[in-house]
Amino acid sequence: MSLPKRFPDRDEIASVRAKAEPLEPGGEADGKCRVAGRVLARREMGKLVFLDLVDRSGRIQLLCDTGRTGPVDVDLGDIVGVTGSPARARRGEPSIAVEELELLAKIRRPLPDTFHGLTDVEQRYRRRYLDLLMNEESRRDAFVRTRMITEIRTYLDSEGFVEVETPILQPRYGGGFAEPFVTHSNELDQDLYLRIADELYLKRLIVGGLEKVYELSKDFRNESTSYKHSPEFTQLEWYEAYADYRDVMDRAETLVERTALGVIGTTKVTFRGHEVDLAKPWRRVKFVDGLQAHGVWSRDVDDLRRKLEAAGVDTTQDRTWSQLVDHAYSHFVEPELIQPTIVYDWPIELSPFARTTDDDPTMVERFEAVVGGMEFANAFSELNDSEEQKERFAMQEAERAAGDPEAEPGDPDFVEALAYGMPPTGGIGLGIDRLTMVLAGRDNIRDVVLFPALRERS
Repeated sequence: MSLPKRFPDRDEIASVRAKAEPLEPGGEADGKCRVAGRVLARREMGKLVFLDLVDRSGRIQLLCDTGRTGPVDVDLGDIVGVTGSPARARRGEPSIAVEELELLAKIRRPLPDTFHGLTDVEQRYRRRYLDLLMNEESRRDAFVRTRMITEIRTYLDSEGFVEVETPILQPRYGGGFAEPFVTHSNELDQDLYLRIADELYLKRLIVGGLEKVYELSKDFRNESTSYKHSPEFTQLEWYEAYADYRDVMDRAETLVERTALGVIGTTKVTFRGHEVDLAKPWRRVKFVDGLQAHGVWSRDVDDLRRKLEAAGVDTTQDRTWSQLVDHAYSHFVEPELIQPTIVYDWPIELSPFARTTDDDPTMVERFEAVVGGMEFANAFSELNDSEEQKERFAMQEAERAAGDPEAEPGDPDFVEALAYGMPPTGGIGLGIDRLTMVLAGRDNIRDVVLFPALRERS
């Protein structure tokens, strides 16, 4: 038998199902069809062999009359191509009455239990191809992520944003508090860093007059893993000239709401055991108000440490005031924010790239978006004064000298770019992996990353 010249996409298979007519097994209907997929079930009834053919669009039954097709010599997991006619089994199931069947790929190792699927969590991550093959929910999550990215691009493109690409290998790293991965360029004879964020390059493009830019990028941080942290992750960053953090708040709410509706058809999801609604508007809370509600706010480092220790918090690893206040926020405030919440106006020490508020020079126009106790977006009214940015880098260098290895290292070239003038700008970094967790209802980031980072097996 010759190989089918083409294989159908999901629309064609849907069309095959739609054309199925109420015939007995083995009966014929007008029109021929070709389909291909993997055999994941087999049943026999006399001269009839029933096969379940599966591809990404779903499952359809094959009716093989061995008097017509000859012996059906296929095993579970084999990939076959068939030619036949739409039909229905006696129980009404849309099927294909097979005329020709050809083996396209032979399975050499037995599949996991086809009823229970691949259940071992580590094996699901290590052998994602089997996880996708055996677990329908894993395939669903993969499509949620893909459709989510499509919806995001559609929204930003419709709003006049331009998608760009910025360097992954950078001579200086910046745009976040993190340890970088370091590599070396033989040609340039210098160390380079895998980017921890896109921010400083995207803002150079704002200086250059592009005005509304975004990037969907892979970023890398040499840090520990958790249910929400991965050393390699995907982030959406956008920057908009002549906007501030309140404009970004509104746009973030709109983007998430539209994306949820476009991908899963609703704004209501179950995430980390909670029913949450992503519809706008979201609750808004000031950073200081959140800490004061727990009695752990102070501008004095020793006083803040006493308050935290009195509340049972271990502060032995916190060497600076900024580390203490960040610890207080992550311990007391963030975990209790279940419904989508915007926490805004942050201390200047935690935000080296944000503009100060008009009424308090110790606070900046920054917000984080949190849902289910997990931050998934971080945004600013961007600092656009080159002299002040230079001072902020010096402030961060003091933090580094005081014992914070993740403090911002500084970037003189970025300061020079700002010296040519950057318009008032609003910008955001939104975690694609984390938003996928929310929309897919998954509690671990590894469930929504196709090939998560894992320790090498011995």
